[in-house]
Amino acid sequence: MEVKLRIVGCSPAWPNPGGAQSGYLVEGAEGRLLLDCGPGVLARLREWEDWPRVDAIAITHFHLDHWGDLVPWVWAAQFGPARELAAPELWVPPGGRGFLSELGGRLGQPQMFEQAFGMREFEPGTAFETVGMEVTPEKVLHYDLDAYGFRASANGSVLAYSGDSGPNGGLAELAKDADLFVCEATLADGNEEREGRPRGHLSAREAESVSVAAGAKRLLLTHRPAERALDARFEQARDGLEVEL
Repeated sequence: MEVKLRIVGCSPAWPNPGGAQSGYLVEGAEGRLLLDCGPGVLARLREWEDWPRVDAIAITHFHLDHWGDLVPWVWAAQFGPARELAAPELWVPPGGRGFLSELGGRLGQPQMFEQAFGMREFEPGTAFETVGMEVTPEKVLHYDLDAYGFRASANGSVLAYSGDSGPNGGLAELAKDADLFVCEATLADGNEEREGRPRGHLSAREAESVSVAAGAKRLLLTHRPAERALDARFEQARDGLEVEL
């Protein structure tokens, strides 16, 4: 089976009209892996099937637009349509288990996320196996936050996903020779320096430079505000887009 990517949501920190925030569904021969699960992603998945058949979820970082729909997923696992279903694996950054436990205590139960998911913390630069895919989390520059991109390999195909990242050397390694590089491009070209230091995002031309340096075969720009028009030479993600690797 070919590896297939389906864009569930690709909005930046504020949603584009009618859009969901970050969620990228990767399907291989042994199951489905959801990269990030931002607000609107769960509702969009439920438009496609009664309850999403997701075997594993991996979170790049803990800005709300990349993980917020884990909360309603918990409610569905406790009281709703996911109650009788197997819990998906949940791969989170180092310290993520403690973060979610503290949040759970504020929302109702410290163990609520542990009960809804098979939670595991990944290690920077160390590949983990899930649903027949090898996933390597690479640390990226995103302000002062602990943030990662993912390199997912299966059936000879490689998908690289930047998460949110400013320009740094880790991105080129992440996307090296990838069949598809899904890279955020939040900033308008020419406004990069206005973001200050440390950086947290890329412009389209910066993403293109990384892709060329990495030798990626295809670049798909994402996390782009609707208010910032993109040059026609770039391929841009949209909710519902399907790509075979």
